[in-house]
Amino acid sequence: MRIKDIPVSSRPRERAINEGVQTLSLEELFAILIQKGSKGVSAREVALEILKRYPNSTDLLNLSLKQLLEIKGIGTAKAIEILSAFELGKRLYLQVDHQDKFSLRTAEDIYQYMRYVFYEKKQEYFYCLYLNPRSEVIERRLLFMGTINRSVVHPREIFKYAYLNSASSIVCVHNHPSGNISPSREDIRLTEALVELGKVNAIPVVDHVIIGNSTYYSFYEDGKILDL
Repeated sequence: MRIKDIPVSSRPRERAINEGVQTLSLEELFAILIQKGSKGVSAREVALEILKRYPNSTDLLNLSLKQLLEIKGIGTAKAIEILSAFELGKRLYLQVDHQDKFSLRTAEDIYQYMRYVFYEKKQEYFYCLYLNPRSEVIERRLLFMGTINRSVVHPREIFKYAYLNSASSIVCVHNHPSGNISPSREDIRLTEALVELGKVNAIPVVDHVIIGNSTYYSFYEDGKILDL
C-alpha cells in the first residue's frame, strides 16, 4: 500500500501532527525522511526495504552512504539527508548523555532523559540517577539487568554510590520491555523498601519511573512516594 492510499488521518505526517512523532514506528519515521520514492517504488516500500536489510538498531545507526545507495528509490541527496538526520540525533543524544548538570525536576524530565537508553532493550535494566541539591544529575549508573526484584536489586549497592557521589537524592528508573508500564508487585515492594531505606540513610528516593515503549509510570506522580 502506498502512503497516498492510506486514509489521511493514518498517514505518518498526520499522525505525527496529531499524536506526536514519538508514536510513529521506524517504518513511518523513515517514510517521512524519504518523503517520495521513485518510479515504481513508494516511500513506504523504500522504508520497508531499509528495515528488511538492516533490522538491527546498531546496523541502522551505522549505515553508510554506499549501503543506502544500494537501495532502490534512494539517491545521493536522499541518502545524505537520512545520514545527516541520524548524525544530528546521535550528537544531540551524546550531549545530553554526558551533561553532568542536567536538571530533573519532574517525571517527564526523567522520562525524556532516559527513554532512549532503553530503546529496543529486550530485558529489564535498572538505573539509579544520583542528584545534587538542585536536582541535577551527578551520575547515572546501571546497577542491574534482568527481572527486577528485591533478590537481585541490592539496596547496599544503590546507597553505596549515593554516598560515593555525595548525592542528596536518588531516582530509580527501569524499563518494561513488554511496553506495559503498570508496576508489578515486586516493583511496588522494592520501591517501598527503597523509600524507607532512603529515610533511614537521609538520602531520599524521590521517584521510581518505569519506562515503556512511548510512555512512563511515575510512583511519585501516582502518589505512591510522598514529598519529604
